[in-house]
Amino acid sequence: MSKVKYRFDTHSLTYEKVGFSWKKIGLKMLSSLAIGIVFAGVTVFIAFTYFDSPKEKMQKREIEWMTYQYDILNKKLRQVQTVLGDIQKRDDNIYRMIFEADPITDEIRKAGFGGVDRYKELEGYENSKLIMESTQKLDQLSKQLYIQSKSFDEVIKMAKNKEQMLSCIPAIQPISNKDLKHEPSGYGMRMHPIYKYSKFHAGMDFTANIGTKIYATGDGVIETAEYGSGYGNHIVIKHGYGYETLYGHMEKMVTRVGQKVKRGELIGYVGNTGLSAGPHVHYEVHKNGEPVNPVHFYYNDLTPSEYKQMIEITSHASQSFD
Repeated sequence: MSKVKYRFDTHSLTYEKVGFSWKKIGLKMLSSLAIGIVFAGVTVFIAFTYFDSPKEKMQKREIEWMTYQYDILNKKLRQVQTVLGDIQKRDDNIYRMIFEADPITDEIRKAGFGGVDRYKELEGYENSKLIMESTQKLDQLSKQLYIQSKSFDEVIKMAKNKEQMLSCIPAIQPISNKDLKHEPSGYGMRMHPIYKYSKFHAGMDFTANIGTKIYATGDGVIETAEYGSGYGNHIVIKHGYGYETLYGHMEKMVTRVGQKVKRGELIGYVGNTGLSAGPHVHYEVHKNGEPVNPVHFYYNDLTPSEYKQMIEITSHASQSFD
């Protein structure tokens, strides 16, 4: 037999019998269930927000390892870029200079890749910046290495042609000038002997008697052999490798256009033709279309002491002969 429960009524000051109510029991159960659900939800939320699952922990470790590897890769890429930069400098300032070749410009060496969307597919990830940086460096290195490889191919080809190139470079004086008896007028600003004003003199003038032999200063092909009002009878030899030489005011020319000549081969005789103040040969050296000082090309003809003397003579000359 179940016990009967009573409760005290404070208003009537009597005990009343407590009746059994399914409704109250149901409400209590529902409230307990609701509290349990809320508690479970909060627990799950905290667990998923602040605590990693074993799978997530493994993925995070993998991402950390990948990030570490990319950092190492970037450091190695920077080291390779430094080494490649040093090779490029030596290529431009030593190897190519030896063979009289123009350096490769930075615009060519460091040209970009594609458009702005080249790396778009790598965006949107947690480590996108790191991945894009590494990919971009690899692309740049690949192109720079390709350009450097092509440059070395060119240098190797030039090295094989070194003997031919050396024979083509103008390396002697245009007339026999033993003991520097034919005093030259030098390259630079000089007083014009006829117009009597200071004018740029693009070559050197070697005084000599009419009929003195004139020689090709390097191997090449006769490009011009004609008379002009300025240089009179003159010859231009195309030597290749960007070099050309001009010989002016000749009395007589003994070569024809298209003829191949060797260094030291007779091409004409000293004269006084054209705009000239006296018998001499006007001699110019051009590199890549620009006149350069011929005195720097007499290394096959002069001893060090003679070269020093030649520099002094040409620097003191105040008037040219044409």
